[in-house]
Amino acid sequence: MSPRRHSQERAPSQIDVARLAGVSAQTVSRVMSGQPQSVRPETARRVLAAVDELGYRVHAAAASLASGRSRILGVIIVSTDRYSSAALGVGIEQAAAANGYTVTTAAVPDHASSEAFLDAFDRLERQGAEGIVLGVPVELDSPAMRTRTERTPSTRSERTSMDPDAPHAVDQRAIARLAVDHLLDLGHTTVWHVAGDTFWLESDQRREAWEEALRERGITPPPVIPGDWTPESGYRAGRTIAEIPSATAVFASSDEMAFGLIRALHEAGRSVPEDVSVVSVDDIALAAYASPALTTVRQPFEAMGRAAALRLIARIEGKDAVGAVPDVHPELVIRASTAPPRA
Repeated sequence: MSPRRHSQERAPSQIDVARLAGVSAQTVSRVMSGQPQSVRPETARRVLAAVDELGYRVHAAAASLASGRSRILGVIIVSTDRYSSAALGVGIEQAAAANGYTVTTAAVPDHASSEAFLDAFDRLERQGAEGIVLGVPVELDSPAMRTRTERTPSTRSERTSMDPDAPHAVDQRAIARLAVDHLLDLGHTTVWHVAGDTFWLESDQRREAWEEALRERGITPPPVIPGDWTPESGYRAGRTIAEIPSATAVFASSDEMAFGLIRALHEAGRSVPEDVSVVSVDDIALAAYASPALTTVRQPFEAMGRAAALRLIARIEGKDAVGAVPDVHPELVIRASTAPPRA
């Protein structure tokens, strides 16, 4: 019975692929486990052609038992509907798939305790994760977390005090400086700030950099206006700004807060950007279609996810790199929501 006929009666096996390609089962195993360097290119091509013809698929559990490796990346995320979390996950998935890994995720509630993050780490370890991306908004610099990251490789998706120069993470301080410098260079005498949720590390980093940027120019920062990333909190902040005639420039820590902010200003009879210029952060898809179109600092979320996953895979495999690290620098995107102040 030919391998082709056999494959029609049951799922094809590794032996069926080996017979069709004219090689040993060990050779098929090497090619399918991502070790083609030990196989001649022509042989590897025959194996892959046989795989396509038979429709052979590697059984993940069997491959794990045979190799002693799970090839699973774990990701800890905070349960949120923010665009950034979803886009970051897409980048991690892309890099994992390109390197023969799968991804499993553990979500923790917003504003969760440190114990919840530790429990999530433990869950991912029990599921066989060989390494874990900490896509979380807090430092997690505790003896308990250090013990876990010493036994299981991990990396952060953003810069922290433990890794302030991480090449795979966007510099949140640079984001704030791009926004503030843009507004001051237009001629505004100060910049008000609508901060993000203080639970998130990036919110603190942007607020600190906003304050530093103003003080470096001899400007005393105005009071911070609190927000929580939502359009509703931006709307509340906009009503506050609308009552301050001298406020001509605002740095909002997210696009979604900027949407609410601009609506509140319009309702109060203050035009954007003629009366108040607004810069935000993220450059989500709707930013270009707001009214007016938002000037914002773009974060390359998918590239950040890919870069974090590539760095983690390199650590797991004991290599310097497993692929070119994408560019994760923030970019100021100037649109219609900023202008020089009125004369």
